[in-house]
Amino acid sequence: MQLPEQFKLKYQQLLGAQATAFFNSFDQPVNHAFRINPLKQALPTEVDLSHPVPHCQWGYYGKVNGKSVDHQSGAVYSQEPSAMYVGEVAAPKTGMKVLDLCAAPGGKSTHLASFLANTGLLVSNEINHKRAKVLVENLERFGAQNTMILNETPQNLRKHFPGYFDQILVDAPCSGEGMFHKDPDAMQYWNLDYPSECAVRQREILRDAVQMLTPGGELVYSTCTFAPEEDEQIIAWLLDEYPLEMVPIKKYDGMVAAKPEWANGNPAIANAVRLFPHLFKGEGHFIAKLRLTQAIKSPKKVKVERRNLSRDQQQLWDDFISTNIDQFTPTELICFGDQLYTLNPKTPQLKGLKVMRPGLLLGTFKKKRFEPSYALALAIQPQAMKKTVQIDHHQWAAYVHGDTFQVVTQSPLTKGWYQLICNQQAIGFGKNVNGTIKNFFPKGLRFSVK
Repeated sequence: MQLPEQFKLKYQQLLGAQATAFFNSFDQPVNHAFRINPLKQALPTEVDLSHPVPHCQWGYYGKVNGKSVDHQSGAVYSQEPSAMYVGEVAAPKTGMKVLDLCAAPGGKSTHLASFLANTGLLVSNEINHKRAKVLVENLERFGAQNTMILNETPQNLRKHFPGYFDQILVDAPCSGEGMFHKDPDAMQYWNLDYPSECAVRQREILRDAVQMLTPGGELVYSTCTFAPEEDEQIIAWLLDEYPLEMVPIKKYDGMVAAKPEWANGNPAIANAVRLFPHLFKGEGHFIAKLRLTQAIKSPKKVKVERRNLSRDQQQLWDDFISTNIDQFTPTELICFGDQLYTLNPKTPQLKGLKVMRPGLLLGTFKKKRFEPSYALALAIQPQAMKKTVQIDHHQWAAYVHGDTFQVVTQSPLTKGWYQLICNQQAIGFGKNVNGTIKNFFPKGLRFSVK
């Protein structure tokens, strides 16, 4: 790979004798990996689970077919092996209020959701609207029930969530040096000053993030760059500027301590971790974990959002639940227009926020009826449903293409909604009409299986 000359000169000086092995690593094959989804009770069946990733409890080396039942159902999520360690370092406890501040496309948010196990609140935010749509798609496929998805600036979030979160993950926009190997186009944006320019933006983001932490809350900071300006020097600045302390990070084989000498020499910086591609089976990454030791400012009492269903809407939802679902009782509900969502009872008022999803999209109210969502089908375990039907791979291929198909069973199916099951995974809802399954797979997600 033809690396920028100034990049090579910089890392020859920083890495010394290791520089040659570092540069040679850019010519090695890319390592692929994926995580399995613990929110789904059945294991995926179309991937190889014989090569576990040592540093990620749900991680495996290997490729995922994007046009497979495993992928479409959310049973697996493709993620670069180094990036997997960010979620493992965060490891939020169940019940926590967690913010993923720069969340798209969703790899780290889905990982956080795995730990939270549909408890607490996960706020996944993405400032870019187009990327926020991808974030919605990935989190809904994963089946996360406790996630609010926003399309906001850090500054506006700070105003709505002062001293609110138990944990905040900032996977910061960066110069992307660690992605040169996987995505050579990233080199086009790079110049010698680019890391310093990115560091300015990173400080702006972190100023807002720290003010949203509750005392004792954790800040996880990560980048996919090697640049000390965006890594050690950012952590040195945080420790000088705010009442934060470093939390030691476990280092697996091939991981190395961050370099205090690349910043101001503060030995606490060595508690952070670096992943170099010549030492570790993955791309370049930097991860630090810090804890807030005292409040930045007194949190305001947050007014919470309240349910707003009409009596008729509540009745339609109750009727749907009683007919179709045995085990699903969201604590709060909220309508946005004619769409019904779950709502965490601790959710602050949403006025003034760009909300993509206030919670799990349950479905849409139509004329005197309720139509369940694709997201609900992927979030509900099959054993919680009153009516499911097993379909084969050919029927699944027809479903994701948007076609109707016939189902033949020993006993005729009753009329109404069914959760469709393929390879033990829920893949969507269909409506049975005289043995024909009407298709409700979202039009924007349809694809052909060859």
